[in-house]
Parts: sequence; structure tokens; C-alpha cells
Amino acid sequence: MILSCQNITKTFGTDVIIQNASFHIEEYEKAAIVGINGAGKSTLLKIIVGELEPDEGVVAVSKEKTIGYLAQNEVIDSARTIYEEVLSAKQHVIDMELEIRRMENRMDSVPASELEAFMEKYERLIHQFELADGYTYRSEVTGVLNGLGFSEADFSKTQAELSGGQKTRAALCRLLVTKPDLLLLDEPTNHLDMESIQWLENYLLNYKGAVLIVSHDRYFMDKIVSKVVDVSHHKVNSYTGNYTAYAKKKAQVRAAELRAYYNQQQEIKHQEEVIAKLKSFNREKSIKRAESREKMLDKIKRLDKPVDEFTDLNLHLAPCITSGKDVMQVECLAKSFDGRQLFAQVDFSIFRGERVALIGNNGTGKTTILKIINNMLPADAGEITLGTNVQIGYYDQEHQVLHSEKTLFEEISDDYPQLTNTQIRNVLAAFLFTNDDVFKRIGDLSGGERGRVSLAKLMLSEANFLILDEPTNHLDITSKEILENALVHYEGTVLFVSHDRYFINQTATRILDLHEQQVLNYIGNYDYYLEKRDVQRSAQLLPKAASQADTDTAAGGKEDWKLKKIQQAAKRKIENELRKVEERIETLETEKKELEEEMASPQVAIVSAKVMELHTQLVQIEEELEVLYEKWEELTNA
Repeated sequence: MILSCQNITKTFGTDVIIQNASFHIEEYEKAAIVGINGAGKSTLLKIIVGELEPDEGVVAVSKEKTIGYLAQNEVIDSARTIYEEVLSAKQHVIDMELEIRRMENRMDSVPASELEAFMEKYERLIHQFELADGYTYRSEVTGVLNGLGFSEADFSKTQAELSGGQKTRAALCRLLVTKPDLLLLDEPTNHLDMESIQWLENYLLNYKGAVLIVSHDRYFMDKIVSKVVDVSHHKVNSYTGNYTAYAKKKAQVRAAELRAYYNQQQEIKHQEEVIAKLKSFNREKSIKRAESREKMLDKIKRLDKPVDEFTDLNLHLAPCITSGKDVMQVECLAKSFDGRQLFAQVDFSIFRGERVALIGNNGTGKTTILKIINNMLPADAGEITLGTNVQIGYYDQEHQVLHSEKTLFEEISDDYPQLTNTQIRNVLAAFLFTNDDVFKRIGDLSGGERGRVSLAKLMLSEANFLILDEPTNHLDITSKEILENALVHYEGTVLFVSHDRYFINQTATRILDLHEQQVLNYIGNYDYYLEKRDVQRSAQLLPKAASQADTDTAAGGKEDWKLKKIQQAAKRKIENELRKVEERIETLETEKKELEEEMASPQVAIVSAKVMELHTQLVQIEEELEVLYEKWEELTNA
């Protein structure tokens, strides 16, 4: 055991944060702390590292074991470059290396009488240097920096040149190369793109020490942890397994607690009725029996009713009208900033009822595409065509659509003047803003609270095409699950940008991967994307790059332009054919449903000739559908 927490209690004023919390972490164990925002997860980490003192309880760390801690938005205050700062974590190795070089330079001048002792010291130092990975420490530093998203060009940047997110990543890099026995990480995946998160997953899985993380990234936890420490209603409970296993076990525990509570309530009610009946007889014997039962009832330890987090949060998304089948067509979209090309020749279509995730590394232009669609930025080239009756609802990750000087009440009432005061209060209450909360300024709200306001406005919009930019940012797991459920049951169309792989997996029906300035299409969720990513990137991007190079060499820019036109024409042909196939599939599916309903009717079922006729038609439709499904799959992968 490397860490033991026993009966930890912490209060702030009259607010109880954690009460009698006990858990332990074994050596080399990977564990996560989960809970809603404000449950006390970060407080618990700060108590473990000694930044906060518990009111009661003991934190015990094994002797000679080191702890490394990364806070949520930790930054390094230093004038050094990124590389110098991270390298400084290896100062003890650098000092050994310098001492080895100094001893090597002195070796020829050491007197013969001192040489044996000198060489023994030198060999011990070499051995220590090897154990500390002295021959690879510089490549280790470079590897960690690259893995967490820093390019070689970034290495020479000072802290003053970095964004807040980059500073936190740099702090994480420095912590990782120190290699403490126990890593404590508070939301380590914040500010990381998908590739960096995947790198961190592999790093922590192979880390030769224990890891305790606070995270809302369910996919990340599924990959790494074998224990989940749940902080809920001031209490702490431990569950073995990853996040998915924890979620199932917690649901089972809560179901058992609910059954026990309702069974007890039923028994108490039964006993009270028996007692009342016995007393009504008004006989000495029956009264004594009633008193005896009352004493037994008083001795029962009453169970508290299990309470869920955010049980009152109510998010229901419903479009006011149905759009046409073709929701949006994007053709040859291009955008650059300061001479840097973000993307070029981006083409994709969105159809009614789809939930499409737009993914890619940081800086590839995902948010830019959403802003262009919403007319918040102009495109350098290309065309965006919206379909019939399409009404857009936009969720901005920075919540710029909210007005910081307005109160919550004003934010809703100004945009939806038809709502009464009571209706506005009811809407805000559905998103956990009650009483005087409605008069808070938008500018005074936390990121999570602003997110809930944006979701409330999204619900009121009754849009049939939702465009969401990082909708799960600042949301805890419970809120994410509520949003997931709302989107899965939403009858409109959704296009969203997200780094939350679990959220993508739960909600997306198709994935658009913005890679190498182009968009690659994957029919399926995130797991399917991972399975097909490398193959599809090679198939779609490498041949294009080769053709481009050959064309440039052979005929110059004019031929290159001709080739692009040919490729665009071919792509449009495929898209038109795909649209026709989808329309035919939709028609046949409708006919199939009508035939099945007709065959199921009692009037038809008794007429064998009619049944046979309908069955023949149904078989023909199913055969044609099978051919069309195969054709559709070929076209989507073309």
C-alpha cells in the first residue's frame, strides 16, 4: 500500500465537503476519483498532498515514497524556455553527468595511490547514472513534450509566450519526467487533443508507479483505471474495475438501496396500521400488544432514501418543424489565417436525423468550420448550402452568444419575450437555477453554470439542426449523461465538435475527421473510427498526395488545376449517386413497413393467396434492399 486515507473529514464554514472518507491506493495501482462538480474531489487531492489540513482523519504515505501533484490549471512561473523547464526536472541526472565528465577529465592526473578508490567512485556513479536512465533522459524529455502536443518549434518558447492551456501542459510534462512513486493528476486531459490524450493513456498504463486521477473523461478512465473512488453526498466509496464497471455497480447498489428503503417503508406502514388497529380495539391486551410493537418500531434503524445527483436537471430537445432530408452541403471550403492554411477543399454533407461528430487535433480548424457555418467568420473559398426548413441552434464553447452584463432572467426574457415570468423561472429551475440565482450576472457564473444557461437557450430555440462546439466542456459526468440522453432521443440533426471520446461514442452516428486539411468520412461511432482510421487515411490521403506530386512535376500548376476539377467532378458524381441510393432505400423501407403492417392485419391473414402475394413482394424488396445497402457502403467508402 502506497497511500491510505482514514476517516477524512473537511468542512468550509457550515458546509460539509467530505465526511469520514476512507480509501487506499496500492503500489502500481491506477485509480480515479469521480463525482459531480463541487463534490470535493480536488479538495481530497489537496488534503493528500498537504495543501489543506483535514478537520479529522489521517493521510498516510509509505516511507521514502515520492508524490507528484498537478492541479487543474497549474502553471510554471519561470523565464526559462519550455524545453529548459522540463529538462530541469532531470537536474540530478544532469549533475551526475557533469560529475562523470569532470572525473573522466581528471582520470589521467590521479595519483596511483588514489586511483583504485577513484575508479570505485567512478563506477558507482556510472551505475547510478544508468539506473537513472542517464543515457536517454534528453530523448525522454523530447518524447514527453512531443507526446503532449509540443512541436520542436515550441521548445524554444518561454512561459510568457504560452497560452494558459499550454502552460498547464508544460507543467504536466515536467511532472511526468520527474517520475514520482505516486502521481496525483487533477483533470489531466484538459487542454489536450485526442492524439495527446491517447499518448497520455499509453504513458500512464505503462507507468512504473501508482496513479490517482480526478477526471470527467470516461473513455480515458475506461482505458487506464482498475479502481474508482466515488465522492457523493460527502461520502466516499471504492469500486473495483474501470469506469464502465463502476457505473454498472453503482447503479446496482443504488437499486438495492432503493429496494431496501421501499421495503422498510412498506413494513413501517404495515406495522403502524397494525398498531392503530390494535389500539382501536381498546382492550388492555390489545393495547399492550400495540405498545410492544411500537417499541420494536422505535428500535428500527430508519434508512435514508437514496438521492441521485441532479435528479431535477431536465433537458428535452425537440425541433419545432421537420427539415428536408438534405440538411447541409459543404463544398470546396477553404480557410487560412496569417498565411497558414487551416483547411482546403473540404467537402461533406449532413442529412436529416444524423448525429455527426467533427474531430481532429487542436488547431486544425474544427471550431472555425462551425463559425463559418454560423456566419461568424467568412470563408476564403467554398460554398455552404442549407436545406429546406433548416433552423440552426448554436452552442458556443466560449459562450460568446451569452451577454456577460445581463442576469440569467434577462438573458432568457430578452431572447424569448413571449415567455411569462413564471415560465422563465421554470425553465431556469429545470437547469438548477432557483430563487435568487435567476438574478445572477452571466459574467459571475462558472464555466459549468454558463454551459447550463446555453443548454437552456438551446432547448428553448426548438431548432432542428443543432451545431455544438465542445458541449461537454465544464460539465460533470452526470450532466454529460443527461445531455447524451437528450441528443440520442432528439429527432432533429446534430453536428458537433468534441474531444470527449466517450460522449462521441455514445452519440455519434457518423464521424468527420479533419486531417491534413481535408475531411475523411467514417460511418459509425468512435470505436469504429479507431478501427478504420489508419486504413482510411492511407487510402484517401496518400494516393492524393502522390497524384498531386506527380502532376506538379509533369505539367505544373495548370495540370494540377485540371486534376482537381476532375477529382471534384468525380466526388460530386459519387455524392449524387449516394443521394439517389439513400432515397431509394428510404422508399423501399417505407414500402416494406406498409407490407408488413398489411400482412399483420386480421383481414389479410386469413386469405392465403393474398398473404403469398404480399410475401413475394416483401422478398423482392428485401433482396433489392440488400443490393442497395452494399452499394451504399461502397459509395460511402469511395
